[in-house]
Amino acid sequence: MLAPASVTHPLGSRYARAMAAARPQRTGIVTDVLGLSLEVRGLPAAVGDVLSVAMPEGDTLVEVVAVAPRALRCMPLATPHGLRAGLAVTPTGGPLRVPTGPGLLGRVLDGLGRPLDGKGPWGQVDMLPLDSAPPHALERARIDTPLSTGVRVIDTLTPVGRGQRMGLFAGSGVGKSTLLSMMARGTDAEVSVIALIGERGREVREFLEDDLGPEGLARSVVVVATSDEPAMTRLRAAMVATRIAEGFRARGSHAVLMMDSLTRVAMAQREIGLSAGEPPATRGYPPSTFSVLARLLERAGTGPTGSVTGFYTVLVDGDDHNEPIADAARSILDGHLVLTRDLAVAGHYPAIDALASLSRVAGQVTGPDQRAGAQRLRQVLAAHRRARDLIDVGAYAAGSDPLVDAAVTHRAAIDAFLTQRVDDSTPADAAWNSLALLIDQLEGRL
Repeated sequence: MLAPASVTHPLGSRYARAMAAARPQRTGIVTDVLGLSLEVRGLPAAVGDVLSVAMPEGDTLVEVVAVAPRALRCMPLATPHGLRAGLAVTPTGGPLRVPTGPGLLGRVLDGLGRPLDGKGPWGQVDMLPLDSAPPHALERARIDTPLSTGVRVIDTLTPVGRGQRMGLFAGSGVGKSTLLSMMARGTDAEVSVIALIGERGREVREFLEDDLGPEGLARSVVVVATSDEPAMTRLRAAMVATRIAEGFRARGSHAVLMMDSLTRVAMAQREIGLSAGEPPATRGYPPSTFSVLARLLERAGTGPTGSVTGFYTVLVDGDDHNEPIADAARSILDGHLVLTRDLAVAGHYPAIDALASLSRVAGQVTGPDQRAGAQRLRQVLAAHRRARDLIDVGAYAAGSDPLVDAAVTHRAAIDAFLTQRVDDSTPADAAWNSLALLIDQLEGRL
């Protein structure tokens, strides 16, 4: 007779391991393969459990995404080529586990948390379950410490605090990924976790070698899931990167999580939800898409110790900033940076529209003088935008508006402050000093 579960056996964990090894292993079978999903019968499992499908060329991992009374609906974590009915399926023992810890610095991982760079085994890491609960609302520390990104327009006009979650909203080809690489090199955070979700395979090596560089990679962890990988792998890559960042936060570190892009995570969840039988809702996105985004974004932020500052790029569909994913993300995030195509094609880089961008914690991480300087520059920019049509056709009369006069007279100085070379990283103190000097010029004090 086996000892009750609550009683410690004299042989301890050795006894438990022996009993587990002697327990017969149940085997299921693939009964149906349809589209992106497959049906498995004969195994008890929960949503999120990983199963192994025996194939002639090597086992393939699949994850349970839905449970019916007599079958499991699963999706592959690798290319589904070769899957067919009749293949044997065995459990792996639970959900996916991923490495976390300082041994990952300088490494490149795939979407399931496995090494992708050929540098051998990890250093010091802990294997933790993929999913975790967001910090309790009352246990989160307040955001009161600024985080320098090395980008002048961000650090002064839309300042970021440690533990804040910011969205980078833009259409395709306006410089989101390059801006992320600038922040990864210029941030004063202790570690950067970068997730490249749904990227072109060609761009990954360019990002690592040209944009990030050896210095940036040395204090970063990069998770890559290219656009050709299955939807489950792309979705799990976002969660792997978040879990790694959470691991650094649990150690008391201040980490930055950069995800490019949140839209492709939502697209992956759309594929999964529709394959699992969910009804399409807004623009074809099933309801689970928006709950997955909320849970993923809430996992970043401050904790009792340490923080995860999140930067998430949002690829707006057709430059429509009110499309469903952009609107949902903006409602959850703590601020947004808007990149516009008009600035990008004009050679204005970074192509950040300062007037359309907002940081919801700016008042908590800046002083009165800093806020006053930023507000004054915004007023000048807004006045110039209102009068732009008159200026372009030569109908504006000098002296009509002091703010417009200042914008026209010092246009070159304003553009020099708002633009920045890709290889230029400006410390926060230097950025604020440059803003103060610019305000003195606008006010006629120089």
